[in-house]
Amino acid sequence: MPITALYASLLAFLFLLLSARVISQRREARVEIGHGESRELMRRARVHANFTEYVPMALVLLLCAESLKAPALALHVLGLGLVTGRAVHAYGLSQNPHNFRLRVLGMWMTLATIALLATLCFALAGLDLIV
Repeated sequence: MPITALYASLLAFLFLLLSARVISQRREARVEIGHGESRELMRRARVHANFTEYVPMALVLLLCAESLKAPALALHVLGLGLVTGRAVHAYGLSQNPHNFRLRVLGMWMTLATIALLATLCFALAGLDLIV
């Protein structure tokens, strides 16, 4: 599944970047568990956690769509939408104060991608059941 592998790897690099940001803030704030009194650590941890809450489902759906022989162009558009949405959300929420418009845009892009992938998978799986 080369298309899913491409977008999973791009998202993995973003995941590593977000992880590094949390780790560096933990060191700076000298907090081992939780966020202590650090609002910046809480912000970075939530950006990271939000990423981990949405990306797995999207990647599962992308993988399913690819395995169901969805058109490559559709998979690339949706994969790019997911990567862009997650990057925009992370950037918007990482600003201090956070950029609410970018945060919302990133979430809309992420949720729209998941909804479109779910619809595509449903349609393709339904066609396989009929044929």
